[in-house]
Amino acid sequence: MAESQSALLLRKQLRDLNKNPAQGFSAGLVDDSNVYEWDVMIVGPEGTLYEGGFFNARLSFPESYPMMPPTMKFTSDMWHPNVYPNGDVCISILHAPGDDKYGYEQASERWLPIHTVETIIISVISMLSSPNDESPANIEAGKEWRNDPVLFKKKVQRIVRRSIEG
Repeated sequence: MAESQSALLLRKQLRDLNKNPAQGFSAGLVDDSNVYEWDVMIVGPEGTLYEGGFFNARLSFPESYPMMPPTMKFTSDMWHPNVYPNGDVCISILHAPGDDKYGYEQASERWLPIHTVETIIISVISMLSSPNDESPANIEAGKEWRNDPVLFKKKVQRIVRRSIEG
């Protein structure tokens, strides 16, 4: 049976990443038989509270990719205003295309079919260094980020340490 356009596109992106690995993360299929589920390992970006940590996440692509975005979920502990307590990542480019019914985001900030696995992960790495605390997914982390940066930093240092120790 012929592979769908989305499966072919994802296989091409995987080949491209294997040929030209990006700095700061690695990505691959969870299982070679399913191109729609990817494991991602992000290295905490230099100069951020997450520096030196190793954070695992799962990217799950819909069959309608690239017209619709994947979801991303950290499987490692993560303390961040834009990551729900269950690990789901809340970032504009992973929101369905079109206008935001709440008016927080411009359509241009949301999902566009030109995004690739690489641009998604680079956006998430950028999110780690500069959280958007205007509409936090993790309300406690958002409050702490704003009101008690010392405690926020301690919690992040703890998850970085745990991520290194395995």
